[in-house]
Amino acid sequence: MASGARDSYLVIGGSGFLGRHIVEALQARGDVVSVFDIVQRYHDVPFFGGDISEEDQVADALQKSNATAIIHTASPPAGLSDPALYWKVNVDGTKAVIAAAQRVGVKKLVYTSSAGVVFNGEDIIDVDERVGFPEKAMDAYNESKAKAERAVLEANGQNGLLTVALRPAGIFGPGDRQVMAGMVEVYKRNQTHFQIGDNSNLFDWTYVGNVAHAHLLAADRLTETLNGTLNLEKVQEEIKTKALPPILKTTGQLRVPSSDARPLGPYLYRPDDADEIEGKWQDPTYKPSADRPLRRSKFDQFSENSLTHDDSHLSVAGQAFFITNGEPVYFWDFLRAVWYRLDRADGFTRQEKGRTTFSKSIGMVLAGAAEWWGWLSGKEPTFTRFRVTFTCASRWHNIEKARRLLGYEPIVGMEEGLDKMVDWYLATQAKA
Repeated sequence: MASGARDSYLVIGGSGFLGRHIVEALQARGDVVSVFDIVQRYHDVPFFGGDISEEDQVADALQKSNATAIIHTASPPAGLSDPALYWKVNVDGTKAVIAAAQRVGVKKLVYTSSAGVVFNGEDIIDVDERVGFPEKAMDAYNESKAKAERAVLEANGQNGLLTVALRPAGIFGPGDRQVMAGMVEVYKRNQTHFQIGDNSNLFDWTYVGNVAHAHLLAADRLTETLNGTLNLEKVQEEIKTKALPPILKTTGQLRVPSSDARPLGPYLYRPDDADEIEGKWQDPTYKPSADRPLRRSKFDQFSENSLTHDDSHLSVAGQAFFITNGEPVYFWDFLRAVWYRLDRADGFTRQEKGRTTFSKSIGMVLAGAAEWWGWLSGKEPTFTRFRVTFTCASRWHNIEKARRLLGYEPIVGMEEGLDKMVDWYLATQAKA
């Protein structure tokens, strides 16, 4: 692709939840985009149907669409009982995409991985991308995602292809027919009063529009890498000197008291400059004369010691990035925020009941019994030990790498995102 020329994108899985949002984001900024998928749900972009695990079919779509960049989001949803399907789509399919891209001469591949690739059932607390894959994955979905991510990153730089992998956590928003459907089902069964665990576990949820935004940023950074315009020296200098601002999409403005601007509080003698100190604190436009100092420990991924010994993770190509809203919330608070919104909608009512809380250990026993009964009856259990583990674990991630290197900042906060998801669901129900 010539310098300055715009890419033509093929979104693999573009008929799906995340894929559709990426298609719309590309359209909104005027990019040329086509879709490769097994089913066509939209008719506003060129569509190519096919099997992702067949290299020839992927290569044919790349050639016919004149694609110069791929965004690969295709995957079966989590929670299916057939591990072979995950292997076929996520592993064999991703390898076929890589081979087809290299054969046709596509220069850029952005792959949608998952934050779950590092989850083994234990707590995930502010982890960054240095954390490796667990020896034993939690399930076939996360294991296959990890295998696919490794294949994508190992392909970076091979036969002219640059690659990057994004690891979104807990995607939600308009168009979601998995997370939202599950919460509505619990609501309609009037089971919202049940809680597993003590709700002390912080959990990352990510608005789908933010995830789509991150994919476009990653693709753009690969373009800058190809064109030689990605200024890593500037990035490294900012990492050493500039503190990142807090993420305030939901909570609003954050004020940090200082010696120059603060509430006075109790005092014996009023300071001579009290009016000035209070005036600066009450002035929403006041900016301190100096930025807050940046402090890093030797364990930080961007510490001076770390960068001195290895700065390879400052590149974008060949790297993985966690993507979240940067606003972890207590697990059950998220669900209850959805249920409270449903309470305000026409046709949604639930009987008030006192909260019934089970410990994780009791939940595991009950889930084991449900799995045993499912095995006996031949029915797929909806209450499983995996879900209990998922519900009770802390899972939140450090996104400084994405903010520093991709320029990623969430554009929709949790409250707004919840409103958009519930409003979309209610609108679809009204049309049904």
